[in-house]
Amino acid sequence: MTLIQAILLGLIQGLTEFLPISSTAHLRIIPAILGWEDPGAAFTAIIQIGTLAAVMLYFRRDIAAILKSVVAGILKGRPLEEAESKMGWMIAAGTVPIVAFGLLFKHEIETTLRSLYWISGALIVLALVLSMAEWKIKKRLQEGRALKSMEEIGWKEALLIGLAQAVALIPGSSRSGTTITGGLLLNLSRESAARFSFLLSLPAVLAAGLFELYKTWDLILADQGNIVNLLVATLTAAVVGYLSIALLLSYLKEHTTSIFIAYRLAAGAALLLLLGGGSIQP
Repeated sequence: MTLIQAILLGLIQGLTEFLPISSTAHLRIIPAILGWEDPGAAFTAIIQIGTLAAVMLYFRRDIAAILKSVVAGILKGRPLEEAESKMGWMIAAGTVPIVAFGLLFKHEIETTLRSLYWISGALIVLALVLSMAEWKIKKRLQEGRALKSMEEIGWKEALLIGLAQAVALIPGSSRSGTTITGGLLLNLSRESAARFSFLLSLPAVLAAGLFELYKTWDLILADQGNIVNLLVATLTAAVVGYLSIALLLSYLKEHTTSIFIAYRLAAGAALLLLLGGGSIQP
């Protein structure tokens, strides 16, 4: 991998990690179109630490309040007394499904499911599900019923959105896409669904990134170029990711996810055409 490739892949990761269009899909598709080698699941997981840093920086006050409340609740013997503490434990519970399925299907996630056919299918199918969720939200608003805020998220929402996050193990699904879709299906406002999506991603992304970093540490140290490329890609992902979070939250205050639905459908269809024509290999 060249330095230019590392920068571009970091840019792609930062831009697409939080938009519901799948960063993994783009990190797989764009190198294939450009004739580069697949950077691999390990590289993807490691540079996600950059976007993890972006989430932690953007939501630093929320995260600090949650951690402080969780610790205080444990010390007092009343772990669910405060709203912030309860949110922390709900995030932990919502992380269990992706950890369990990630360990169970680790080999398939890193091999078979990285096929561009799987990715194109995931782009299209999840676009249709997100479209259904938007239709449900639109109908609810037309009936004059309010949408749920972050403060109204309960255990049911946390666990079901956690299950939706596990679907993102299929490349092309999009972690933010599946969790935002899950939130909308559970009647959360678009902004609340996105905010909870980002907070929910923290434990899983951190665990996956550190695990892959540990597993490939010897390979990384074998070549100084590997270290430089990973650092550059990760830092690029962090900067661009921070801007992407701000952009998406601002956008969802006034707009639907229709633009992302259309993009997913177009990208999935274009990928199938390229595969069918033999322009790229699956």
